[in-house]
Amino acid sequence: MPSNFDIKTHLPELQKLRHRLHAAAEVSGEEQKTAEIITDFLSATSPDELQKNIGGHGLLATYDSEEPGPHVLIRCELDGLPISDKIEADYESETDGVGHKCGHDGHMAVVAGVAKLLGKQQSRAGKVTLLFQPAEETGEGAARVIQDSQFQNLSPDYYFALHNLPGFPKHQVVVRNDTFAAASVGLIIRFEGATAHAAHPEEGNSPALAVAQTIQSFSAVPQFQVPLEKSAKVTVIHAALGERAFGTSPGNGTVMATLRTYEDELLAKLKDHCIQIAEGYADTFDLGIDVEWVEEFPATVNNAEAVKIIEAATDKAGSEIYHKKEPFSWSEDFGHFTKKYKGAMFGLGAGKNHPALHAQTYDFPDEIIATGISMFMQIINETIDRS
Repeated sequence: MPSNFDIKTHLPELQKLRHRLHAAAEVSGEEQKTAEIITDFLSATSPDELQKNIGGHGLLATYDSEEPGPHVLIRCELDGLPISDKIEADYESETDGVGHKCGHDGHMAVVAGVAKLLGKQQSRAGKVTLLFQPAEETGEGAARVIQDSQFQNLSPDYYFALHNLPGFPKHQVVVRNDTFAAASVGLIIRFEGATAHAAHPEEGNSPALAVAQTIQSFSAVPQFQVPLEKSAKVTVIHAALGERAFGTSPGNGTVMATLRTYEDELLAKLKDHCIQIAEGYADTFDLGIDVEWVEEFPATVNNAEAVKIIEAATDKAGSEIYHKKEPFSWSEDFGHFTKKYKGAMFGLGAGKNHPALHAQTYDFPDEIIATGISMFMQIINETIDRS
């Protein structure tokens, strides 16, 4: 495959695709229409194999050169967020309260561009598989894909993904060895007591003090349980107590928190500390307790060899590179892949003053689609050169 890719020819079509995907935004696990749009686009590129319903609504498109060489997997995401779309564009989301506020529509357009080029001219060796993954935002999609028997038959040698980055110059490539993005998990604590008349709370068992003290103690965990050289956060994101009934002393209460670290091992310790705290208050106030873990994201830990491939590809693509000193504090379920396989994620600058990820006014900048395509094509070539 030549190093000068004919990307510009396809940009109008890819931008149109991106806008169509933006308008059709769907939340995690419900990406059926999105998958149909991508299926139609991929089918026109004549992949050697197109597999559907991977880990949900996921898709796998494989392009095989039939020459010996590495097998590279490139991953993007299908899902939007339950966030209203507040942009001034004719492709604004058609679904109330749902929008592509993380740029997954742009990531899909980039990988669709790779499909377009591979469909015109296969890589000169090895295979390339493009994964359009469901349910990234909830941390469930990657794990389900990995467990899917269709995926397990692939055995790629390398895994790569990108994420657009507001706050960084457009087109800049951001790399980091080791941990790229944080590990995180959601915790739901439910306390069960007994209701009573508000005039006689002593006849029931209110979890009010347990809820209040759990919130305080959770917030203090990083200070008292994490060494100075480590980073961790426990963020209480929601709490509820009883119902809006002024004649009733509540009988149930809920506390929800997000635990976040740069290391899976430290996250496991935080989880234990938080459970000990909640169970301690349940015992103190004679309450029942139920614990639920949700949206678990392992740390995205980049493989050193894969990072070197990205660095070399950046140089050949003529892009500016930035080596980030600290990991990103947000989480990405690509960590499920890097935990098991040789892979790496890199960042792609979306503009220094671009609206932040998950903001209602955020919209993926079409100008960086070509840069993303060029990076992935150079990554494919670089893996071949190193094989």
